[in-house]
Amino acid sequence: MGLEWMPREHGKKNHDRYGTEHWGTEAPCVVYEKKPLTDPKGNVVKGLYVSWIRLNNPSQYNSYTTEMVKGVIAGFENSSTDREVVATVFTGTGANAFCTGGNTKEYSEYYSMRPEEYGSYMELFNNMVDSILMCKKPVINRVNGMRVAGGQEIGTACDLTITSDLAIFGQAGPRHGSAPVGGASDFLPSYLSIEDAMWSCVSCEMWSAYKMAWKGLLTKVLPVLKDEKGAWARNPQIITDKFIDNGEIVYGEYKSGDAMKQARGWVNEKLKNNDYDFALLDAETNRICWIFANLFPGCLAKSIDGIRQKKKFFWDTMKNDHRHWLAANMMGEAYLGFGAFNSKKITGTDTIDFIKYRQLVAEGTLVNEKFMEDVLGKPQQK
Repeated sequence: MGLEWMPREHGKKNHDRYGTEHWGTEAPCVVYEKKPLTDPKGNVVKGLYVSWIRLNNPSQYNSYTTEMVKGVIAGFENSSTDREVVATVFTGTGANAFCTGGNTKEYSEYYSMRPEEYGSYMELFNNMVDSILMCKKPVINRVNGMRVAGGQEIGTACDLTITSDLAIFGQAGPRHGSAPVGGASDFLPSYLSIEDAMWSCVSCEMWSAYKMAWKGLLTKVLPVLKDEKGAWARNPQIITDKFIDNGEIVYGEYKSGDAMKQARGWVNEKLKNNDYDFALLDAETNRICWIFANLFPGCLAKSIDGIRQKKKFFWDTMKNDHRHWLAANMMGEAYLGFGAFNSKKITGTDTIDFIKYRQLVAEGTLVNEKFMEDVLGKPQQK
């Protein structure tokens, strides 16, 4: 006798935490799609999907607004509980940027000088990172362009990264009025050496995809441009051969001089004409998802959580304390930093006068409106 005699409830309960009101199609928004799982021959597998969460704000380099943060949370929550979903892909629109962090216009024009409001926003941001780290499906960060500042932080919260070789990676906090405490200071020491993590966090230096792969941050780097013969072309702006320069190995660094000028011109012309192809990036995404599909889902989820737990330990320890500091900082350095960045079309500079700032601090000058006026850029003469 089987177990058919035991009373059982039939059907499936709805465990979705959010509806569709947090997603959209018109930028700025977050686009949520369920794409069919495909086998290595490209055949569609019936009833199984890969969820794609796409930041869609290309005119502002896919920086996330408050509403977009809610859309990302909704996407990861629904992907996590959807029985049909095998894996989650987190990406952005276009070829210029995966994400450059929080929307600086919104930060400057609304959140600066409103610390309580920004504290509430940072609670949402923390929930966004949590939703990535808590997703019961493996998360692939498909980096289609710049992964900078908060974009780097939500990217490193993901499980694997595959990237366009045009992408750049780095932090921007200390240069623009904040600190990389939305995940970078917690996650980067797990990926990089402690000194590489330190330099990346504080210098605001941008590193190429090849350099980041060499340092151990990325899974795979793939070209997205083709030459005049139709062959795949590696990013010509980057040194991709190892050689010694003044006692240091140079790899993944940007070229200089005329070589860089020529290479940058070629790349910019390609991007201007939308002459790029993510076929290799997408093929690698599909290959990884197929590997995930051919594993026990429970064992896969447990294995992933076992690795994530190391990142989560530091993130959970610090995230609330960071939220309070970031809120308070909106009354001072963040007001100046985001304001300078937001007004660069007026002043011609995206940063304050740091030396003047330090001189005023050294003199014990009261930080008031006059202080701030002295260190901000002045409107350019028309």
